[in-house]
Amino acid sequence: QVQLVESGGGLVQPGGSLSLSCAASGTIFSIYAMGWYRQSPGKQRELVAVIRSGGSTTVGDSVKGRFTISRDNAKNTVYLQMNSLKPEDTAVYYCNVVAVVRAGRGPNTYWGQGTQVTVSS
Repeated sequence: QVQLVESGGGLVQPGGSLSLSCAASGTIFSIYAMGWYRQSPGKQRELVAVIRSGGSTTVGDSVKGRFTISRDNAKNTVYLQMNSLKPEDTAVYYCNVVAVVRAGRGPNTYWGQGTQVTVSS
C-alpha cells in the first residue's frame, strides 16, 4: 500500500504565498505521476497541477503563472508553491499519486487526506 502525508495548508491573506508538500511512502515500485487537486464546497474536484515521472507538467488554467509544481524523486515527494493567492483559491487540496506497487502490476491511484487552504483577509 501507498501512504500519502500532506503538509503546508493554512490561512493566508490575498496576494500571499503558501507551499504544500506530499510525501509518498510504503510499497512503491515506481511512481508515474504526482499532483494536486482541489475541491471547494459545492464544486467538483479540479486538477491544480500534475508532474509526471519524466518531468513534464500540466497546470490548471486557473492557477497558471501563479502555482508551480515540483518533485523530489529521491524522496517521493511533490511540492506545490502557490503565489499571488486569491480568495477563489480557497479549497481543500488533495495530493494524488499514480504508482505501481509491484513489478508487472498496473498503476493505481492514491489520494491524500486533504489539507485546507484558506485565502482571506
